[in-house]
Amino acid sequence: MINIQAQKSTKLSLFNLKNVSIRTFWITAISFFMCFFAWFGIVPFMPDVVKDLGLTPDQKWNSIILAVTGTVFARLLIGKLCDKYGPRMCYTFLLMLGAIPVILCGLVQTPTQFLVCRLFIGFIGASFVITQVHTSLMFASNIVGTANATSAGWGNLGGGANRLGMPIIAAAVVSFGVAEGEAWRYSMVIAGIVCFLMGIVYYFFTQDTPQGNLKDLREAGVEIEKKKDEVGFLAVLKDYRIWILFVVYAASFGIELTVYGTMDDYLQNTFQLERLTAGNIVLSFALMNIFARTLGGFFGDRFGRLKGLRGRVLFLSFILCVQGIMLVTFSTTTSIVVGFVFLILFSLSVQMAEGATFSVVPFINKKAIGSVSGIVGAGGNVGAFLAALLLKSKSALAEKAAITANQGLGEEAIKAAQSAASSAAVSQGYFVIGLVVVVTGVVALAIKFSKEDEKANAPISTTGSLEVGELQPIKVKS
Repeated sequence: MINIQAQKSTKLSLFNLKNVSIRTFWITAISFFMCFFAWFGIVPFMPDVVKDLGLTPDQKWNSIILAVTGTVFARLLIGKLCDKYGPRMCYTFLLMLGAIPVILCGLVQTPTQFLVCRLFIGFIGASFVITQVHTSLMFASNIVGTANATSAGWGNLGGGANRLGMPIIAAAVVSFGVAEGEAWRYSMVIAGIVCFLMGIVYYFFTQDTPQGNLKDLREAGVEIEKKKDEVGFLAVLKDYRIWILFVVYAASFGIELTVYGTMDDYLQNTFQLERLTAGNIVLSFALMNIFARTLGGFFGDRFGRLKGLRGRVLFLSFILCVQGIMLVTFSTTTSIVVGFVFLILFSLSVQMAEGATFSVVPFINKKAIGSVSGIVGAGGNVGAFLAALLLKSKSALAEKAAITANQGLGEEAIKAAQSAASSAAVSQGYFVIGLVVVVTGVVALAIKFSKEDEKANAPISTTGSLEVGELQPIKVKS
């Protein structure tokens, strides 16, 4: 049944599951969580994979790079598909099709097969874009930043939860008599099956908009937007603000991915921590998504109410600069206590910057939210790709030089020199990346909105739980 009077939710009432917006919020967040869980699910098992498949160091690094490379193309494509077919069908197919390479990853027998699977598993990282599109369609302007940030932040937890979840699944599998060396394979198959099942849940328990699914609305003669207001993809690409946000997200989410992926080794090499201790610190870094990204969206909404759309940009610029300063400072510390403090501050600020970015995105072009979200989301993975290449090149050169310089001094001496060289190289890389983030924060100030946009999105009065003016524009065909 189509309800053309249904409105976007103006409150994030998490336990009001009768509300279609809240129900969709939870299902998108859980689906996003499972996609990230499966996307990075192999990380805890990499030592087993290296041993089982005989991966070289280059193949191991290439698998990391391929995993984020595939996501770039998927995110660029999925945004446009969301605009055309709606987020419900896009998420359903992404979950079901994305489950295939996850399952196949558990069946690979050669390094090449593993690399191919890692490339295609990266496609499920496009789930972020659909999550942001669907949440933007369900929540009003006064709360959309907070809703977007919270759903994304809780979904991002999947990238950290797999450090606990995957070993637990593996332990359960081993308890049934499976060899420990084979447990990683079964764990990936199970993760893929869960993703497939979430696709079924998404299809039956969500809808595209508060009014209903796009297909049903069109068949009933109802259109969400008038044809004369449709925006072509090329027109979207010409908006300079989208490309600034592309770079901004590269400097926030992209850097988070890279730091998250390299911090284990850096903490061990720099502060001589045990692998388990370093892993737990990185896990806590990921778990901050529970609240940190939400804070970014919350303050984006708050500054939006105080200063309009310009206020959202001002906060985004500020938190980006803070993020860069925290990373630069962390890169220069030699004390584990001081380093831990600045790592927490970096974690908080980078995740707030991500939330603040998508408190701005829904207002860039409301007639092409999917396309805008896809382009900006792809920026995150481009940033991760470039940062990973920088750190890999610096670290590889430094390690090779250390090995050459200490040849003949014994295995322990070479290993110590190699660790020290890697630590220094990555530290320099973090320093450079931090400076780039600060510059990006300043560049973000170039994002401008017209007086018409500011007026259309000015704070509006609310009555009860309904925000005046938040009815979706519709057209009923005669």
